Amino acid sequence: MSGDTFKANSIGIGLLGLGVVGSGVARILSEKQEALAGMVGCPIKLKGVLIRDTEKQRAYQVPRKLVTTNFDEVVNNPEVNIVVEVMGGEDPTLDYMLKAISVGKHIVTANKEVMARHGPDILTLARKKGVHVMFEASVAGGTPIIAPLLRDLIANDILSVSGIINGTTNYILTRMAKEGVDFADALEEAQALGYAEADPSNDIQGTDAAYKLAILSTLAFRARVKDSDVYREGITKLRARDFQYASDLGYTIKLMGMARRINGGLQVRVHPTFVPKGEMIAKVDGVLNAVEVESDLAGRVLFHGRGAGSLPTTSAVVADIVATARNIIGNVKPVAAFKLNESTVICPMEDLETKYYIRMTVLERPGVLAQITKVIGDARISISSIIQKETDEIAQKAEIVITTHKARESSMQKALKQMEDLEVVSEIGNVVRVEEWEKQ
Repeated sequence: MSGDTFKANSIGIGLLGLGVVGSGVARILSEKQEALAGMVGCPIKLKGVLIRDTEKQRAYQVPRKLVTTNFDEVVNNPEVNIVVEVMGGEDPTLDYMLKAISVGKHIVTANKEVMARHGPDILTLARKKGVHVMFEASVAGGTPIIAPLLRDLIANDILSVSGIINGTTNYILTRMAKEGVDFADALEEAQALGYAEADPSNDIQGTDAAYKLAILSTLAFRARVKDSDVYREGITKLRARDFQYASDLGYTIKLMGMARRINGGLQVRVHPTFVPKGEMIAKVDGVLNAVEVESDLAGRVLFHGRGAGSLPTTSAVVADIVATARNIIGNVKPVAAFKLNESTVICPMEDLETKYYIRMTVLERPGVLAQITKVIGDARISISSIIQKETDEIAQKAEIVITTHKARESSMQKALKQMEDLEVVSEIGNVVRVEEWEKQ
């Protein structure tokens, strides 16, 4: 089917999943039916919908005759041209996608987990079968970034990709920064507004951002990067006072995904980061996402838009459906899959060199700072500043904040372990890396 001239009078959609995004896609295909037909040249029609539970009430009800719990009824339907996967997860979704490609169905997916772990293999199979795989919705919701990397920046050598790629955590951090809300309360707000899941682990532990960074890194650097290659650290240790200290020092705190070429390899990491207030990305608040790409020809380019919520993802999925439908009508073959550099080295986190912010609670007694600064100095780390703002007279404890000049991650981790062992250190409350952008 995929290699033949298109002869049907409509493009048929097989929808896998009717959750928040799936319901949004089904609704838009219905409500904007005439407009979409005008863009494509023929109607786009829902021909089958795979669900798990036929009794569950959903935000949008599709005709009952289209609904099934049997995947084979969707994938083997000759009227289905495009399989749209919005189920999420890896199992059984990966098998469904591979089977659909194998029988000549085009794919549109929002599945960051599958694309992060198996994207290159999926694209290779699709190329062999002559079908298109579109996955713009897998990263940054309604903010276009996949297409620019594959098309608009194709002539560039990408130097780095960095950004805010999880709207849920960005909402939480914005509330903590702007309103002084503590982490637990900000998370509860995000859940109440539908930005965070009942189980928010993937978001707040950095897992979701790691999936997305793996996809972006694979495309940007033409290297096989999986989510397991990405160093990740979540936002659960952050406290409202960290944001106050950050502000006093001229920064804000964002959960950043960062990938860059370094020492002949790639460094890929997700963690909370001090970002200078003057940077554009520091002003990206709420559920917004932003991805900054630095390249040899275009310099620094920022892609900015909504990330969390069903509507931005629905927007990206429907856009991919329209693009795929146009390809089918025009008998446009998939472009040759780019060759991945399978030998690209993922640099260990220990090799990172950056500045650091350390917040700790210490005993209020003479000689404490001398002991701490000796440990830091012995690790060949240079201190930039020391701040003491809070003292508990009753407990005889004080909170101090230390910022450093650039230091090696391995040296910092060694120093932190030694400081934790000091009798005068009650607790190391938080350690956050400080990122500086080079001026252009």
